[in-house]
Amino acid sequence: MVSQSLPVIVVPPADAAPRRVKYLNSLDQLPNISAEDRELMKKVSERYVFRANDYYLRLIDWSDPKDPIRQLIIPRQEELNDWGKLDASNEAANTVESGVQHKYTDTVLLLCNEVCGAYCRYCFRKRLFMNDNEEVSKDVSAGLAYLREHPEVSNVLLTGGDPLIMGTKRLSEIIGALREIDHVKIIRIGSKMPAFNPYRVLEDAELRATFRRYSTAEKRLYLMCHFDHPRELTPEARAGIAALLECGVICVNQCPMIRGINDDPDVLAELFRELSYIGCPQYYMFQGRPTAGNEPFEMPLVRAWEIFSDAVVRESGLAGRARFAMSHASGKVEVLGVDDERMYLRYHRSKYAENQGKVFVCKRNDEAYWLDHLEPVAGSFVPTHVEFGQSAR
Repeated sequence: MVSQSLPVIVVPPADAAPRRVKYLNSLDQLPNISAEDRELMKKVSERYVFRANDYYLRLIDWSDPKDPIRQLIIPRQEELNDWGKLDASNEAANTVESGVQHKYTDTVLLLCNEVCGAYCRYCFRKRLFMNDNEEVSKDVSAGLAYLREHPEVSNVLLTGGDPLIMGTKRLSEIIGALREIDHVKIIRIGSKMPAFNPYRVLEDAELRATFRRYSTAEKRLYLMCHFDHPRELTPEARAGIAALLECGVICVNQCPMIRGINDDPDVLAELFRELSYIGCPQYYMFQGRPTAGNEPFEMPLVRAWEIFSDAVVRESGLAGRARFAMSHASGKVEVLGVDDERMYLRYHRSKYAENQGKVFVCKRNDEAYWLDHLEPVAGSFVPTHVEFGQSAR
């Protein structure tokens, strides 16, 4: 794997002609796919919507059918296989108002948008992009009212969808309203736009001014970036991260382990290393949720852990501090280690107080994809609200 050299960072001047990224919603707009393949893909996109843009599509090596960027964005027939649930982590159980999720005491999610710059084929929230979905609320007034009444909440995550696909004026209004709630100390924005369309940051001076205004020394804005593969770290993407840092935004990265895209310790080590160089270190590496349509991207839990641990031990400092975890319905479960017989896990965050911080041990199961597929070792702490022993298939 060849690392890309760091670019000279140049933010376009205010009077520069903007780079217009063209969005595509039809597979007929892709000239690099055969008519036969296109017809098969259309059946997939009828269930799980397709969306991309010309900037991101240019990263694909169309001569390679296994190209990782292609796998990430182009529909595959295997997505129609019977697998998983649309809401694999039961986010519905955490919904307290329309577009508002409150799972952990100090953190609230505002689902403020149901559109992304493109749609990852392995998305765990693909249900939001389906017809008649009402989980997202563009009107965040109910969420703001909820936050005002809950002083225990110090962190708010703007998500969806992708908040950076929203108009700058609307995003600024939401951030400004959150800044008026004194006990909300941290505002996080979950976004893949730095990978899908870095021009969103580079060519919007108003957006950068919004970030400068609201990311203060006392209360920072955090951008939870989503780079899955080193080839997404183009000169434009790197420049976008540099521009965000210049605005005072703290950038970190989180992504899942995805079969055919980053399930390689060499690839992950490079990704972690390059991200640390540009000021966007890896935060979490997630086990892919067993979401409907995601079978071709899923990795067995033990194998995913082995790949992750192989990658992080090659790096030092910020490049190797990521945690490997599952966003389970009961909480964020970190995988601490695996030996020949056992798996060692810990609740990094828990929805239930009785599980918080607890370490527990399960029998090693190389066929398991998720916490529910495991079986606790006799005598080990057994977490509540987990249905252990389910079949992995």
